[in-house]
Amino acid sequence: MIRRRGERVTPGRVQVFAILLAEQRAVTHQEIEKRLLGKPRLNRVTLYRVLEWLDEKCFVHKVVGDDRIWHFRANSQVAHHQHAHFECMRCTRVVCLDDIRAEYDSPLPAGYQSREIELRVKGLCAECA
Repeated sequence: MIRRRGERVTPGRVQVFAILLAEQRAVTHQEIEKRLLGKPRLNRVTLYRVLEWLDEKCFVHKVVGDDRIWHFRANSQVAHHQHAHFECMRCTRVVCLDDIRAEYDSPLPAGYQSREIELRVKGLCAECA
């Protein structure tokens, strides 16, 4: 996918993106580090840089939880729509709600420009309920 978009392929980008593609939910930097154990090691700074690059190129998106920790999820499409996220208030798991669009149709004050909209639903996930 990285090569098809004409981007430079590196082992770190491929490893991290493969981990995120295998996940069914948004995961934290620490969770990604755990999945990298036993594989050629990326240091923490390199992992952050890879995640930022993947986000900048729209391969992934990120959402911050109440714990102020970023959670990352692979995008199923290159141009992803803005969608809602569910955050469990007990285990802090973040799940994308792809079918619920985060939209705002009302006009903004003169001179204001919208860049992104965040919609987060909080509650208990099925495992914690």
